[in-house]
Amino acid sequence: MINQEDIQALKNYITSGSDYRDVHDDTLILDLTHSNLKQRHIEIRFDKHTTISSLRDKIYQKTGTWPQFQHLQFKSGQDVLWEIPPDRDSERMLGYYSLYHGMSCHCIDLDPHSGSKGGQYEDTSLVQKYQISEEDYNKKKGTLRDWARQQKAKDHNFSFAKHAKEHRELMDAKRQAKLGLDLPAGFEFDSNGEVVRVEIEHEEAGHGTGTGHASTTTTTTTTTVNNNDTEYEDEATVSGITVGMRCQVRPGDRRGTVAFVGMVPELGNGGYWVGIVFDEPVGKTDGTSKSGKKYFDTPGLGYGGFVLGKNVEVGDFPVRDIMDELETDNEDDEDEL
Repeated sequence: MINQEDIQALKNYITSGSDYRDVHDDTLILDLTHSNLKQRHIEIRFDKHTTISSLRDKIYQKTGTWPQFQHLQFKSGQDVLWEIPPDRDSERMLGYYSLYHGMSCHCIDLDPHSGSKGGQYEDTSLVQKYQISEEDYNKKKGTLRDWARQQKAKDHNFSFAKHAKEHRELMDAKRQAKLGLDLPAGFEFDSNGEVVRVEIEHEEAGHGTGTGHASTTTTTTTTTVNNNDTEYEDEATVSGITVGMRCQVRPGDRRGTVAFVGMVPELGNGGYWVGIVFDEPVGKTDGTSKSGKKYFDTPGLGYGGFVLGKNVEVGDFPVRDIMDELETDNEDDEDEL
């Protein structure tokens, strides 16, 4: 491990003292160190007329060691050039000792009851942490657990995972609204122009038609959206997309890698689809279609998705940093079951 002295020695070698060329002749630059502390106060400026008594006061301000317990050493590297016991040379000035820039003044704390002993000022593991029992936490109001209980009382199906998913979907819908795009299924504008969620019901269409599509009816309006006339996706819709390409999927700007391009008869009206392995578990599958056929491999459930070519943009889309905003998926456009 590189220590502070090695860093200082390297700095001195590189700069060769050039950083002190513009320092006034009456100014002295010293480092302050302490026997009980790891911290090092770098390049503290003193006037050469500063007395030892004033120096001790400065050390007290920075370390908490009382002047009467300070045994001082003026050091050049590891060599001790001067030692000043407590209550000695109090009125002598720093200029008397022929010190030069870059030296250190090391304080040895002689106080047997010093607050800095044993890492008391620096070791956070010694700080007693606040703890609360499960019973007391359950009784507290205004906590996350208390809020979850209130939500559970309103909706017995509530869970944090469900709440997080719905929140992400709402944020995605609001972003699409800002971009002037159509809102995803399940969202609409209220009377104030705000994006709100609406309840939708899914009913299986008659299997006699051979389509197997779902007819979606919004319960809050009289509008019925029928998807039975979905057009066949031909090979042109996936032109230019090949396995291994990085991509970004709309809506939600989800990123991943193309793992499959080809026919998937059991999705939609058949046609050509793109299989994506997402960087995050924002998909609906593990590369298996609703018929149970495996088209590509993923790290796990939720990392895969079958996407229409029109919703895939290939290019330079690196994996996002973990602190980037999480994106979400859209059930209408992805058509995966």
